[in-house]
Amino acid sequence: MTSNRPQRPVRREAQDTAPEKPYALVPFPKQRPFLKAPVGHHRYTEAGYHGKLHLTLTVQTALHVSTGIVAMGSDVGSRVPLIKTMTRDLDQQLIIQGSSLKGCVRAIYEAITNSTLAVVTGRYRQKMPKDRLPCTQKDRLCPASQVFGALDWQGLVHFTDARCESAKPVTGFMPSLYRPRPEAYFNGGTATGRKFYRHAMSAVDGGDRGIPVQQAGTEYQFKTELQFLNLTQAQLGTLLIALGQGEHKMALKLGGGKPIGMGTIQVRVPRIEVSQDVRARYTSYAPPEAETLTGEAAATFIEQATRQAKQSRLVEEPQLRALAEILAWPTTRTAPEGMY
Repeated sequence: MTSNRPQRPVRREAQDTAPEKPYALVPFPKQRPFLKAPVGHHRYTEAGYHGKLHLTLTVQTALHVSTGIVAMGSDVGSRVPLIKTMTRDLDQQLIIQGSSLKGCVRAIYEAITNSTLAVVTGRYRQKMPKDRLPCTQKDRLCPASQVFGALDWQGLVHFTDARCESAKPVTGFMPSLYRPRPEAYFNGGTATGRKFYRHAMSAVDGGDRGIPVQQAGTEYQFKTELQFLNLTQAQLGTLLIALGQGEHKMALKLGGGKPIGMGTIQVRVPRIEVSQDVRARYTSYAPPEAETLTGEAAATFIEQATRQAKQSRLVEEPQLRALAEILAWPTTRTAPEGMY
């Protein structure tokens, strides 16, 4: 029986004229992840690092972190009738939720260490290598889960919301994007690596036919803090590498519109508060303040920690090199148009 329903046209392009994919895969390490119990929250370890990273996030290409809500433009100060809104705080200033930032940084940390995936949806669970499925026992955790958390384990780092203190949101127009096609990067039906979107010099503008969105424009700055405790120097160094610090100059990808070049964020660490021996806090009436590092001292601390991360082999060098090529910033790439 022949259906009278119109068929959606099939999009065909010659292989040699197809635009470059806006993403690439970082392969899984060949060795199985080494799982062990985390250090715990019940005490400060003598060799552990405890403190706070002060982060400045600079938007390099238009950023939209969606609330999932469509509002009337007149209600949010936009000229368009309807607009997809971006996250804001009670003072109506733009924010990047700490959970969004944590998820982004964790994905990088997972990729450059021999770690499992944090989340796998049921639909694709059978297509993942069994040794890459999320950790489910709190006394057998991969390197990333030990730091960022897992089932029944809170983790050793805490991300607060990043706040844009001055600039107001602007209206942008995002092109409609195709649905994700994970089958394109399954080899023989099995996932072989982690997917990361490449950066582009600027984002594609959807023009009059695009979807109106609230967004943070280029050079907008957000500030936030990342608190940590009981990290080894290698773990802290790996965390700093995941934030784009050290030898490999990587930028983060956040929010919507990644295939069209949106969401490039460059991270700077202008100040570090760090301490190791915290016994004096409990043996003195005047608890000592954490050592505050800025400028050259902070740069030296970052260099030492990132070097230790590599020397300890917590960081997988092949995976780091692959990811550093994908997330390298600045870039001369242009975002592909018409094939997302």
